[in-house]
Amino acid sequence: MSVFGTRPDTIKMAPVVRALQSHPDIVARVCVTAQHRQMLDDLLEFFAIAPDYDLNVMTEDQSLTEITTRVLIGMEPVLREARPDVVLVHGDTTTSTAAALAAFYRQIPVGHVEAGLRTSNRWLPYPEEMNRRLSATLATYHFAPTLLAREHLLEENVAADDVVVTGNTVIDAFLETAAREDLSLPPRWTELDSRAPAIVVTAHRRENHDHMREICEALRAIAELPSRPQLYWPVHPSPRVAPIAREILGGMPGVVLVDPIDYGEMVAAVRASAFVLTDSGGLQEEAPCIGKPVLVMREETERPEGLAAGTLALVGHDRRRIVEAARLLLEDHAAYAAMAHARNPYGDGQAASRIVRWLVARLRGGKYPESFEAQATAAQGS
Repeated sequence: MSVFGTRPDTIKMAPVVRALQSHPDIVARVCVTAQHRQMLDDLLEFFAIAPDYDLNVMTEDQSLTEITTRVLIGMEPVLREARPDVVLVHGDTTTSTAAALAAFYRQIPVGHVEAGLRTSNRWLPYPEEMNRRLSATLATYHFAPTLLAREHLLEENVAADDVVVTGNTVIDAFLETAAREDLSLPPRWTELDSRAPAIVVTAHRRENHDHMREICEALRAIAELPSRPQLYWPVHPSPRVAPIAREILGGMPGVVLVDPIDYGEMVAAVRASAFVLTDSGGLQEEAPCIGKPVLVMREETERPEGLAAGTLALVGHDRRRIVEAARLLLEDHAAYAAMAHARNPYGDGQAASRIVRWLVARLRGGKYPESFEAQATAAQGS
């Protein structure tokens, strides 16, 4: 059973669901929590996923405690009825940790997709870093996207036989979607001046809620740079984000604020952009796979492989740092080329199939059919 409920984990679990459903020896079930209701529904339609169970937990301005308790309570009868051999959860969402705990209470093994990412601070990103650590503690099987993620798990005394390096499933989803010929650019993209570079923006993390005004002022300053870049921001509906964004940037020339767009439109926007400004996790991995630099508006990232590879730059939430980093990419062609041409360290688009092959082999009592070195090298895209 695959369990997910937000926009990011739905995107990343969609290739896994498809791989599970196509395997002749697997009965695949899907349970969604609807932690993000509207965004989830759009993605389910886009990826043609029909859930077997829908917990429908979302409420307006929901707290972490409310999400956790509703998922725990909702999962209990689902697991009792379905009796899955394994529950698969993804990454760092509150849905994932609560579902993993619910499975543990039923003594059902948990497989953690995108396991092993870490920052040095349990509070950053909040609450995602602790969610990820807790899910790792509850999990039996760990699907690490990179060699570094595997090392983190081994340092935490996870048995090596329970960890496999797969690459990240987000690359599977993004490459497949970017290759589609039916993608349409998102609403109001045509309002951007095509003669100027376009920057795709996303910002919504809880850790940035107190800094949202500073981030918006930075975006205003970027739009006023001599190169007059065009900013396209699908604004998260959170009351901690949307009102501030519209107050500071609404109606400003060169800035287009829209309601959240669907996944296909986001892929098309990134494909048409010069670079990305974000506090998201997934975009740190997605955009570089088609040569788009990413400026990360966070103080820490659990994806240091991108920093080491040069596909990402950490700019925090300080106005000056954000503006200067954007200015560098806009005005220094060598700096831009260095990021755009760096090798993406997050995989080759085959992560989901590796997860399913490893899981089937493990449940049959066998070993994964590839050597660790071969699968790890392939997963890293090198």
